[in-house]
Amino acid sequence: MWNVLLSFSGLVALIQLLFLPFFPESPPYLLLQKEDKAGCLKAMKQLWGEGNYHTEFDDLMKEKALTKGTKIMNVLEVLRERSVYPQLGTMLLLLLSLQLCGLKIFWTANLQESIIPYVSLGVSISELISIIFCSSIIDRFGRRTLLCGGYLLMALILVLLETSLLLSDQFLWLRYCSVILIFLFIIAYGIGP
Repeated sequence: MWNVLLSFSGLVALIQLLFLPFFPESPPYLLLQKEDKAGCLKAMKQLWGEGNYHTEFDDLMKEKALTKGTKIMNVLEVLRERSVYPQLGTMLLLLLSLQLCGLKIFWTANLQESIIPYVSLGVSISELISIIFCSSIIDRFGRRTLLCGGYLLMALILVLLETSLLLSDQFLWLRYCSVILIFLFIIAYGIGP
């Protein structure tokens, strides 16, 4: 019943994709990143209802003033910072341990058992790539765009993956398409949701 479980995550992603355009951007994002004061206040009213949000707005302005002199670090600068090594080690350990997650799908795709550990390692590398890529572009595009795009890609990839797994007995080359689609799903998930 793993294919039903896989389809369920696609259904949840589709529901979120349908409702996401009706939600405003995050007020801190609008004020701190986009410097849109009017949009920030409008988003606060839309999220929290009518009311006086000057206290929250003032807190965001104070945060903006505090971070004004702070340099925003990119991914490579963060990786060079020694104080984040314990957290980075924990994250890498988690990513490497997740390589066993897709084994059932790989067995269903009838891949040779000798190839499955390497494909699982590729899954972990895909996760790492998506994390680095997402952290590089999130400030540029915003969370909403990445979420919508990620959910759209995930829904499309899940449909293609289910089709390729169902037809993999008839067409042997679809087994490898399934593996590629799993990599793409992980990257789309990491960039979006």
